[in-house]
Amino acid sequence: MLSKRIIPCLDVKEGKTVKGINFLGLKEVGDPVDMGLRYAREGADELVYLDVSATNQGRGTFTELVSRIAKHINIPFTVGGGISSAEQAAALLLAGADKISVNSAAVENPELITTIADKYGSQFIVVAIDAILIDGYWRVVTHSGTKVTDLELFEWAKKAESLGAGEILFTSVNHDGTKGGYACKELKCLTEMLSIPVIASGGAGCADDFLKLFRDDCADGALASSVFHYGEISIRELKSYLINNGVNIRI
Repeated sequence: MLSKRIIPCLDVKEGKTVKGINFLGLKEVGDPVDMGLRYAREGADELVYLDVSATNQGRGTFTELVSRIAKHINIPFTVGGGISSAEQAAALLLAGADKISVNSAAVENPELITTIADKYGSQFIVVAIDAILIDGYWRVVTHSGTKVTDLELFEWAKKAESLGAGEILFTSVNHDGTKGGYACKELKCLTEMLSIPVIASGGAGCADDFLKLFRDDCADGALASSVFHYGEISIRELKSYLINNGVNIRI
């Protein structure tokens, strides 16, 4: 059995780490490189950097920031935000990113997933899916949650896998920033229907939220931001707690 992963997520806007609730009310919380370095020292397994303004502002993720991260941080990290071509993906991988994440552009052009996977390998591409529960229907949203599509969460996840995605990163907009726990029911469904890793995002508020996620085998990794950014949960203490409760995780 593969070890479960703890993955701090840093949303980046104009070079600064930001955080909000339900994708709204973003506030600056620190420097992305300094924060990433601290998380690496605390025992994070991976990092995810998402440029939350890139798609809305029509620009790609800055390769300069990726180069700075790669120079200072020695654990794997994924970069996403505004990636709409294989050439942009190549630039980010060349700058030092271990994986790239596509979201809005993949919804608009699903073949982008196949193009990148064929050129660089499925292990390099994460398909991030943001979805919101509306009238009992999980609808995929794009452009940092500002556009609601007609796509259904589970159908889109299955299609993304078939097109070459190496991982699915699912964020529940309903849970994002609320600290009320992950969308475990939906994550469990994704994990059971897909053969690729599923990463959970949105809703972590305490150590027990991570324990429930992993104990019930709802996801392969847990993404979180607020609880780490504001020092509410120590990664080192969280990992010890999970190990003591039978979760297979690297210390």
